[in-house]
Amino acid sequence: MPAFRVLSYLLLASLPCLSALAAEKESEDMRFFRDLAETRSYSLGQPVSPQLTPDGKAVIFLRGGARDPVLRLYELTIADGKLREILSPEKILQGAKEELSAEERSRRERARQSLHGFTSFQLSKDGSKLLIVLSGRIYEIARTDASVRALPGEDWIDPRFSPDGRFVAAVHGDELHVIDLEKLTDLALTTGASETIQHGLAEFVAQEEMDRREGYWWSPDSQTLVYQETDNAGVESRFIADPLHPETPPAKNFYPRAGTKNAQVRLGLIARTGGATRWIEWDREKFPYLARVVWKEKAAPLSILVLNRAQQDERLLAVDPPTGATRELLHESDSAWLNLDPRPMPIWLRDGKDFLWTTERNGAWQLELRQADGALVRAVTPPEFGLQQCVGPIDSDHAVLVAGGMDARQRQLFRFSLDKSDKGVSLTSKGGWHNAKVDEEQELYLHQFALLDGQTGWEVSHAADGSTVCSLPSVAEHPAALPVLELTRTEGARPMDAAIVRPHHFQKGQSYPVLLDVYAGPHGKEVTALPQRYLTDQWMADRGYIVVAIDGRGTPDHGRAWERAIRGNLIDLALEDQVAGLHALAQHETAMDLKRVGVFGWSFGGYFSAMATIRRPDIFRCGVAGAPVVTWENYDTCYTERYLGLPSENAEAYRVSSVLTYAANLSRPLLIIHGLTDDNVYAQHSIQLMEALFTAGKTFEFLPLLGTHMVSDPLPELRRQMRIIDFFDRELRPEVGNK
Repeated sequence: MPAFRVLSYLLLASLPCLSALAAEKESEDMRFFRDLAETRSYSLGQPVSPQLTPDGKAVIFLRGGARDPVLRLYELTIADGKLREILSPEKILQGAKEELSAEERSRRERARQSLHGFTSFQLSKDGSKLLIVLSGRIYEIARTDASVRALPGEDWIDPRFSPDGRFVAAVHGDELHVIDLEKLTDLALTTGASETIQHGLAEFVAQEEMDRREGYWWSPDSQTLVYQETDNAGVESRFIADPLHPETPPAKNFYPRAGTKNAQVRLGLIARTGGATRWIEWDREKFPYLARVVWKEKAAPLSILVLNRAQQDERLLAVDPPTGATRELLHESDSAWLNLDPRPMPIWLRDGKDFLWTTERNGAWQLELRQADGALVRAVTPPEFGLQQCVGPIDSDHAVLVAGGMDARQRQLFRFSLDKSDKGVSLTSKGGWHNAKVDEEQELYLHQFALLDGQTGWEVSHAADGSTVCSLPSVAEHPAALPVLELTRTEGARPMDAAIVRPHHFQKGQSYPVLLDVYAGPHGKEVTALPQRYLTDQWMADRGYIVVAIDGRGTPDHGRAWERAIRGNLIDLALEDQVAGLHALAQHETAMDLKRVGVFGWSFGGYFSAMATIRRPDIFRCGVAGAPVVTWENYDTCYTERYLGLPSENAEAYRVSSVLTYAANLSRPLLIIHGLTDDNVYAQHSIQLMEALFTAGKTFEFLPLLGTHMVSDPLPELRRQMRIIDFFDRELRPEVGNK
């Protein structure tokens, strides 16, 4: 008989979680997950979005408490280390509750933002003023005395200073506005917004899949704005209902499924004082994706990067603002797909004579210096360097700060000359993960680190040699113990990065069941030198498991061919590599019992877990599929078509990559978890899988969540993880799971 078992309750992501947990008599497990969730994996209390002031004398940043997700605004004076709180949300709200519009909630979901209060700020170019938004209202803050002035209007989205600091642009009611800070007047620059037309906002796929969340940009002289018009008229609609409130109408979202129509996007130029829009001209039929817009330097042109729908051909164009005409600076092509650098490219140098550009043309990411007309000057980094990110130029010595290195599991910082080819100067060396933020006008940069020895934080460093000037104060807690982590490389014909987490009380000679913590998809790395990433894995290991992670083909930072091997088939090579990696690790660590292996993952990792459980029952005794993509025809265009092409042209790619193709073969226990209001991977996916399994007479379990693609609140996170480990205990450790 087919069995369909829904776990006994829904996890409510909107519950008052802290009080519920506090009232409960806590076991050690409960304390662990309460600590993990309330501290956001021990990241709360660390500085957020720090920024050096233009004079290089202070750092402005956001920070919450060690267990308080409400961000406040702070200033640190570099010379004396003096810290002052500039402003708190409580001062503005005066006891009122923070309110978010549906549009703002959606933007935060796209950015995976789960914190509250001042989630962002902007510093004026002269450093005298700050801009924040709270409950849809915009506030201007004077740095000298922390005085606060509310700007007119409400329900604003994405407010930003003009470069001269005299105006603020923002979006309201899907129209772009400009607020005059001297007169406190509000001028709507655009008109004609409707249910399907938006002005000044990035469309769904740009926010979710292209790392572009802006929909308008100021000119460097503050006289003009370029804005995006989005026409969703041809885009399919999806509706999400709140099962807890059936009296509430479902929320409508424009969601372009693979093979269906995308939003039509165009760019217009408009004077700050209003008037007619001058539309920018490019072949939007051939290059419909607007990936990047860069307009920062007065000496450099407005630049846009556009891609064709297949994402195999892109053009970098310079725009002539008076006419809207464009000219090509360079183009890139790739027979599989083109990756977008998360750092908006190009990066123009201040004199406008050259720009920085990243490419995988030679088989791995490289940074190039190019002339204003697009001609190549030189490659700044060699292909074998292992470039992961271009942090930014340092004008003071005509150099550039980058992140990467030969070991893809770590991220180190380096400085390369722009005047000559060199091997780079290492600015960091301690094992772990290093990031940075640089202002090209400064001789300082902001250095973020998370080290293998557990140290985390931010500091101000010298761009010349990486030496520390001062540290940014943190009130974050630290975990009671670090994971027992081994980072390694598998042996064999195709070595892969891997991580092994053993129990704290690991005993040699004993056999342990194995859990594979997996993502295995594009742009996702599981094996990193970040101890905090393995805290939940360590908790699972301490229950009597060895937990492993493996980065096989399809994952980034191992060259173009390694990543693009999965083109046209998202599962076969990924599954082959994970299984091969398990066998290789078991030879390295003989305590791994490959007769008792479970697999778990979320999103693409959930997709992989479902596939692994169904297709390789000889290896995987059970699996947990969290928010899995089941049918790729029902995921968004930009992501899916990048790897599988159009369904009408590559039907076989969609068939072999679909979980439904193999669902009737399920023979091992499978737990499916999904947020019922997920607007990224819709719950439709899990419902499709469950229908197929039920029809085929297969037994499975389903845990529905009343939440989105993120689970960040303490109680839901605790309950979800407890259900997962109870499931694995029952299937892999029956001596404890069935007690």
